[in-house]
Amino acid sequence: MGVEIERKFLVKNDAWRDNIQAKQSISQGYLSVHPERTVRVRISNTHAFLTIKSKSIGSVREEYEYEIPISDGKELLALCEKPILSKTRFIVEHHNHKWEIDEFELENKGLIVAEVELSDENEHLEFPGWVGKEVTQENKYFNSQLSKNPFSNWH
Repeated sequence: MGVEIERKFLVKNDAWRDNIQAKQSISQGYLSVHPERTVRVRISNTHAFLTIKSKSIGSVREEYEYEIPISDGKELLALCEKPILSKTRFIVEHHNHKWEIDEFELENKGLIVAEVELSDENEHLEFPGWVGKEVTQENKYFNSQLSKNPFSNWH
């Protein structure tokens, strides 16, 4: 069983942009957004993935991710619920942690969130100055929910 321990935060300023180590364009959609599980298709640059995630319990959930041929990813993405999420992911290292900052586009433009994966739920974390409010347990910030209720609808 794969386990993901992840915390998610809003980003309060652009200071992180000075430390970008990598970036990638991501398109992702959902074949299933059942409350107990999600099935996601993601195309990231030249790779495609099929990912199944369980319901989160705190910051922990089961995760199974499989690389699939890019042609299959494109076909499966066309089958996903609309809208398809589009975002740019930036990687920033801070105190031995890799932060993934997602800057959303299209229907979710204006939303920027930072995620960090941990090896243990109680792992000590040094917060960069650009990290804002924690939204780990706020469902509306889950990508699967952003596909159903985009950020542009919140205002």
